Amino acid sequence: MGKGPKNSSGRGQRDLKVRVKTARGRKLSSTLWLQRQLNDPYVKRARDDGYRGRAAYKILELDDRFRFLVPGARVVDLGCAPGGWCQVAVKRVNALGEKSGKAVGRVLGVDLQEVDPIPGAEIHQLDFMADEADAKVKEWLGGRADVVMSDMAAASSGHKQTDHLRIIALCEAAAQLAFDVLEPGGAFVAKVLAGGAETSLQTLLKQRFDKVANVKPPASRSDSSEKFVVATGFRG
Repeated sequence: MGKGPKNSSGRGQRDLKVRVKTARGRKLSSTLWLQRQLNDPYVKRARDDGYRGRAAYKILELDDRFRFLVPGARVVDLGCAPGGWCQVAVKRVNALGEKSGKAVGRVLGVDLQEVDPIPGAEIHQLDFMADEADAKVKEWLGGRADVVMSDMAAASSGHKQTDHLRIIALCEAAAQLAFDVLEPGGAFVAKVLAGGAETSLQTLLKQRFDKVANVKPPASRSDSSEKFVVATGFRG
């Protein structure tokens, strides 16, 4: 399910590419973004599969490899908007009880902004950095989590190193919440940007988890510096 889209038309990629002209009043960067969206097979596949964005395939591909979203798991998705990761988690942990004979999991999504309801997921508007966030998450779950995951990224400043430092700080804050809410044996998955400062995050995670891997899933664009850290076997 997590495999990348294939071109089954028999035609070359050159024939399929859509080019977009720059309209009056529209920036070149906006035109290039639109052209990339129209030519991105993951964008089309997300529409066809009913996911809220192409990012859904990143967590699908990561889970295909590391198997942390298992039936019965309790999952916390930090910064869950627009909801694609929650949609994947609902299916894989059997939150709707659709897999007969399998344990039924829970999916809890939190975000600063309001998120449209997702069947099988419980969504809350919350600043995960607030002092009471850890306690609220455990209260809503009725216990501890098996997985804490985050696809969050700080607002872009346009300066590569600044953006790198911001997202690492965000990941470290998410990891601290994970330390407070995870069950022993649990997993932490988060997006980072390559840039050098992630060493401190790696050190932090290696102290608390049995295994820490850095992965760039196929759904992550090749021209993006993003990668994902997958930490498994939380020591408690």
